[in-house]
This record gives sequence, structure tokens and C-alpha cells, in this order.
Amino acid sequence: MSLDTPIAQPATAAAAPVRPAPGLSRLAQALLPVLYQHRLVATSQLHALFTPHARRPVYLRQQLARLRADGLVDATTRRTSRRGRAELLWYITAHGADAVAHDPTIPRRGYRISPQTAASQLQEHTLTVVETGVAFIDWSRRLGHECSPLDWEPEVAHRIRDGEARGVDDASMIPDAVLRYTHTTESGRRRMLSFFIEVDRATMQTTRLAAKLTAYARYQSYIPHAGGRGRRSTREAWRDHYPAFPRLLIVLTGASDRVLANRVQDLRALATTDPRVSQLTAGVTTLQLLQDKGPFAPIMTPLSGDPAPTDVFLAPTGGSRA
Repeated sequence: MSLDTPIAQPATAAAAPVRPAPGLSRLAQALLPVLYQHRLVATSQLHALFTPHARRPVYLRQQLARLRADGLVDATTRRTSRRGRAELLWYITAHGADAVAHDPTIPRRGYRISPQTAASQLQEHTLTVVETGVAFIDWSRRLGHECSPLDWEPEVAHRIRDGEARGVDDASMIPDAVLRYTHTTESGRRRMLSFFIEVDRATMQTTRLAAKLTAYARYQSYIPHAGGRGRRSTREAWRDHYPAFPRLLIVLTGASDRVLANRVQDLRALATTDPRVSQLTAGVTTLQLLQDKGPFAPIMTPLSGDPAPTDVFLAPTGGSRA
């Protein structure tokens, strides 16, 4: 079965235009759903997403200030400054979230960030997930592919247990993000790719990260009860959400190249301890490689089988991408 889905045109709800809001510029209108969906985004990341050709994000800052004055967004300071300068991190307010929620094209988000959470130690993980999405968008522009600021969703829960759950880990598989990307070949063939993104800032024990791989493997084969006593569905749960099971990309950052290289080898070793994990199409790379070389360069180390680097298609050596 092909892991890619040929499409005639990109028609995702996430990429649909936002209905105009009175008095707001087009950029301001575009910023609101992105902050609603991604929760916390740095000024520099918004600059890369929306005004990459401007040398300085002057107009972007003006629109953010307007949204802040209207009570639609707010900002906090990054806990870890870069180059000695504090950076503002933006998030949508309850008022702004209510405004976005009226748009039927934007997926509903039950989670709403508070000022306390925005200023907490969760900042860097959230920003790293956004930075991963920014890298995909940057390379989609360079390569003539398609990926928009709303083409990834953070922390989408996927149920993998029937009945009453003993705990969150037992009940759900929750990727750091689900990302969709439209790839176009030189011949014009278009494919919609789906990825589970797992970000590791070298703060998690490798064994715990490996345990997440088991959750992905469980979800790949999980067939839920269809209702009624003892009745089971005849198809895997993921088929209700994806045309093909997404590839799993683990993105490492937050440590030296040597430490991250060791982490890759440790993950490959731990992946061999669960035969189900070998059924996943999964690979690991670093955020730096993703940013510098792009997703379609040989930056991914497969978690199973031949360790030779490949691209995000994660096709076996000599295999087909189709």
C-alpha cells in the first residue's frame, strides 16, 4: 500500500481562509487563528511565517500591537533570551479565542493558554514544536511545495484503549504535532503527506521517549470496539482520520551534536526491543539538519533496519516513494 496519497488539489480545512474581521488588516486576521492553534509563538517565528521577505518585522509588530490593544492577543517575555535580547512570545486571549471560534473553518481547540502558562517553563518545548513547523514551511516555499501555518496541529489525542482508562498514557497517543504537507514533483505529481512529529529537547530520558514509540505502534494496529458487548470494528481507528498511517518523525535538539548522535543510536537500539515498533515508518533527525538541509535531503536516520540516512519519505534503500 502506498503511504502517500495522490491528490488533485490541496483542500484542507486548516488552510481555508479566515473570514474578514471588521477593522483588522489581512495580516492581523491571519495572525489570530495561528496564535489560537499554536498557543505560543515568538515574534521571530511569526516573522518567518508571515513576512519572511521583510528585513525587519516592523509592520508585523504594528499589527500585533493593534491586536493587543484590542484585547485579542497578549504577550509574555521569553524565559531564555537569545543574543542578550528578550523576545516577546504571543498568545491569544479568551476574547480573541472566542472571536476565532466563530469561524467554522478553524478546528476547535479545547485548550486555552493562560498568562501563567505562557510564562512557564513549558515555553521552550512549545516554541520548538513551532520551530519545526516553521522549518517545513520555509522549505516548502523554497521547493515549490505547499505547507501553511495552519497545516500542523499540536497535541492531537488519538485514543488507543477501550473502556475506562487507568491513566492518560493508557488511553491516548498524543504526538507533539500532526503535520500535513503537499509535495509536488518536477512532473507535477502531487501527494499529501502526513507526519506525526515528536520533539525531544534532550530533557527526556531516552527510555521514556522509546516508550512513546510503543504507543505509536499500538495506535497503528488498534481496532476499537464498535459498540455493544464484545463487538469490535473491522478496521483500525487511524483510518477514520488519515488516508494513510502518518510517518513518525522524531526531531532532536537542545544538546551538542555528539550527545544527539548518541541519542539517535540509543533510540535505534531501544526500538529493536519491541517488534511492533519495526512496523512503523519512523525516523529521527535534528532540528538543525531540518532547518539547514530541509526535509527532502538525507537527514533522517530510520529507527529500524538500514541506518543509512534518507529523507522524510523514509523509503527503504532502493525502495519506491510511490
